[in-house]
Amino acid sequence: MSATMAEFSFAELLDANERETGKWQSWFEGQPAELLDLSLNIALAKNVREFLLHIFAVELRYAERLAGSAITEYESIPTGSVRELFGIGEKARTLYRDYLTRATDEDLATVLEFPTRTSGVLRASKRKMFAHAMLHGVRHWAQLATALREASHSTDWGHDFLFSDVMP
Repeated sequence: MSATMAEFSFAELLDANERETGKWQSWFEGQPAELLDLSLNIALAKNVREFLLHIFAVELRYAERLAGSAITEYESIPTGSVRELFGIGEKARTLYRDYLTRATDEDLATVLEFPTRTSGVLRASKRKMFAHAMLHGVRHWAQLATALREASHSTDWGHDFLFSDVMP
């Protein structure tokens, strides 16, 4: 096995994230708008809308940190519709794709110090921040799928990476 086949790239991880998020967006677009207000208690979110905001705001704010952009205020992010919520993720993925086209090993090793909403000030390399943003979503999408299924709103696709078409 070659080293390149044994490695999982950030581009592949971003691609998997984008494809899974696209399935979620299509699914939510086919649901009643009231589903966004379904009560739940995950990651300090009181409902599905707040939970989706949490997922996408993390993606956006870390993408902005990697890009060296101003950080969007959490409270200023629009959450009125499925389209607005998923638009946050689209903006973040555009920033990630742009970042990956110019990222060097040296840049990925750069350690940044930044404030978080719930854990104070943290320090992490840009590499770790990228991985965190992608894995954060994977974990929370699984939690959301479970919460929705328990509330009789099952999704209609397999969420595991094995079911994705990112690689053979």
